[in-house]
Amino acid sequence: MDPIQIAALTLVLTVFVLYRQMKTRLVSGHGLRYTAIAMIAIGLLSGGLIDTRHPVLSVTLLIVEAALAVAFGVVRAATVRVWRDETGAAWSRATGWTLVGWLASLATRVALLGVGPALGLDLAFAPTALLFFVGLTIGAQSLFVARRARALPLSPSPVTPVGS
Repeated sequence: MDPIQIAALTLVLTVFVLYRQMKTRLVSGHGLRYTAIAMIAIGLLSGGLIDTRHPVLSVTLLIVEAALAVAFGVVRAATVRVWRDETGAAWSRATGWTLVGWLASLATRVALLGVGPALGLDLAFAPTALLFFVGLTIGAQSLFVARRARALPLSPSPVTPVGS
């Protein structure tokens, strides 16, 4: 796949995921987790994530990026409203803070794009790295929202969230 196509696909998938998160929906997360796993796998298998001339430094940067992607996913998951209805089904809906978390995640990713070259790494912009980063952050958020939903009591929440 062409790098521009990969970047466009990543952008489309991210916008679609964000759109779905802003809607009230049942918490299952299975489809989203499979999407995240596919994005991570394509990102890893397509290459371009490691500078072979500086493997230790580039792997360290990749680990930092991965840790930040997961951390942002966990933080965004904490901003999502999660509740049970009268039948006991778990529902979720992203908030304005979730959107702020996405913007912060994006800003961090853009900043990290400049770190590699500043450290002397020969990492041309690899859209597959963006696919890897987005897959990790979406997967982490999905897992932690589902975990929060499982932790809810089986009786419905006494207060329905605003906007639902």
